[in-house]
Amino acid sequence: MKKNNALFLLVFLVLSTAGLAQVKKHVIDSLKLEKSIKDFELADLKKPPLQGGIEFVGSSSIRKWVSLEQDFQGYPVFNRGFGGSEIIETYYYASRIIIPYAPRKIFFHAGDNDLASGKSTDQVYKDFIKLVTLIHSKLPKTAIYFISLKPSEKRWRLHLEEQIVNKSIEDYAKTHPFITYIDCYTMVSDAAGKPRAELFAEDKLHLNEAGYKLLTEKVRPYL
Repeated sequence: MKKNNALFLLVFLVLSTAGLAQVKKHVIDSLKLEKSIKDFELADLKKPPLQGGIEFVGSSSIRKWVSLEQDFQGYPVFNRGFGGSEIIETYYYASRIIIPYAPRKIFFHAGDNDLASGKSTDQVYKDFIKLVTLIHSKLPKTAIYFISLKPSEKRWRLHLEEQIVNKSIEDYAKTHPFITYIDCYTMVSDAAGKPRAELFAEDKLHLNEAGYKLLTEKVRPYL
């Protein structure tokens, strides 16, 4: 009996330690995201984006698009990507980094981190619907463009889940005229359906300069 109690206590302590570690990581990640949002707000005090502009928002694939303004010269584009974010976090911060700008178009990419964190494809899809429903309720004239999830060597284990999320959002967009689906999955895939290494950075997750050039040409017709 004492052995069983001791074993139970050991398991409890291990699980508790793991739980505390997860909570600590979540707090740290949340603080990082909050800092990114505050940095946007501070920048807005000096030079806010023009009302009715074209906003790019989402996770690190957007944040790392450092050549955005140069790639789309002549268009009022601005970047509000914050690295490591999930869809629900864009929803949470929408009142601070989307709604106040009243953009006429929003190009959104996120969902990869959601799947990597363990969320189901159904949950990722539901979070997307939650976000676009909020935006449309506040900004009914704003067009939303979803830049699809893409395969990568680092997260190849998730490529089937990424395709499921993409298909769900593509189907949803077909019945909602304010949403447009932009396929970037095939853009970075070779004939065998595997990620094209020459389009990715050394981390084998994010696009490199060549990858962003392709993405620019993919998005340009929608501007």
